[in-house]
Amino acid sequence: MSRSSAPSQRQLRVGELIRRTLSEVLARGDVHDPELNAMSITVGEVRTSPDLKVATAFVLPLGGRGAELALAALRRNRSELRRLVARRLELKFAPELRFALDETFDRMDETRRLLAQDIVRRDTAAPESDED
Repeated sequence: MSRSSAPSQRQLRVGELIRRTLSEVLARGDVHDPELNAMSITVGEVRTSPDLKVATAFVLPLGGRGAELALAALRRNRSELRRLVARRLELKFAPELRFALDETFDRMDETRRLLAQDIVRRDTAAPESDED
């Protein structure tokens, strides 16, 4: 039996629930850490393991500045964040929270830069018709 590497519907659904809940917790400042509460952090995506016991949140501070400080603050408060998220969700197990930088915006900027190059624009331009 081959196993697909794509996430299941349940993984996607639980990941989105965790993303929304974590975003709310961070926006409301429910964590008892003034440094973390002073930051505005966007949770772009949460990916869960197949057994739903590990959730990796891809985050980015507003404006992209202070990313390492934000990651350090989130990791320092991971147990409290886990407790707050678990209290709001009705899951059998509270997933272990892990945090990583969301590089989606960087990849989008790089893609735009590549597509803006003259050689690429020439190749993607609509062909001219040879009608007389």
